[in-house]
Amino acid sequence: MDHLARLESQSVYILREAYKSFKNLCMLWSIGKDSTVMLWLARKAFFGHVPFPLVHIDTTYKVPKMIAYRDKLALEWSLTMVVGKNEAALADGMNHTRGRLTCCAALKTQALKQTLDGTGARYRLMPDGHYLPDPNREPYTGVIVGARGDEEGSRSKERYFSPRGVDNNWDLDDQPPELWNQFKTDFAPGTHIRIHPLLDWTEINIWEYIERERIPMIDLYYAQAEGMRYRSLGCDPCTAKVRSTACTPLQIIEELRTTNVAERSGRAQDQEDPHAMEKLRRDGYM
Repeated sequence: MDHLARLESQSVYILREAYKSFKNLCMLWSIGKDSTVMLWLARKAFFGHVPFPLVHIDTTYKVPKMIAYRDKLALEWSLTMVVGKNEAALADGMNHTRGRLTCCAALKTQALKQTLDGTGARYRLMPDGHYLPDPNREPYTGVIVGARGDEEGSRSKERYFSPRGVDNNWDLDDQPPELWNQFKTDFAPGTHIRIHPLLDWTEINIWEYIERERIPMIDLYYAQAEGMRYRSLGCDPCTAKVRSTACTPLQIIEELRTTNVAERSGRAQDQEDPHAMEKLRRDGYM
């Protein structure tokens, strides 16, 4: 068994353990490379069917192609697709000009909390391609997230099965040990759990797997005519492209082997505060 096969096997095991152990489970899908690989793994784990809803937190500022790709794939793969928004913040005109961390806290962290606990706006994709209010208002207490330990510092501190506080807050000092692949899944009823099947994957592993499995990725990751591509996807006003001529997964892998540029170098909120992601995640973001 090669390294990719071992990573795949571990992730499939984590996904099946999560499904067996937790009720009201959902998977966060950001439409990026990591969460799309995680979605592919979930389809493998459950023989082509994903037995829990996918949740996307829509800030309404995503690159339009991302939304079109999301809905196209959700319909083709018969996914239960749920979209959450912080409608109160959007109605108040929240945007990045009020401060990128302020905007992220409102449109990502608070929107995620409200979507997961059932108090916020939830919309479900219908077979005709339209979204209607989601009739299910039960809280999601088990949340599968595509975090990788190598992407940025706070994610390297995670566990595969990570309990959160009553407000979805993350206490780094109160996490269960996970030694020799022994995972704690017997938490008190109602405990909010984040599940991370991709913790041991690297950015290169992700692209190696995309190449091996021929996973259909959004073309924003591939170099366009102007010699630029996205390496990390986020909100349009806050995510910059990188210079690149890589048009295929293999070319991206070769490029990554020699680059010394950080994966999230194009994320404006990280430039505003180098600890931005950890602050957001401590407060409940993915």
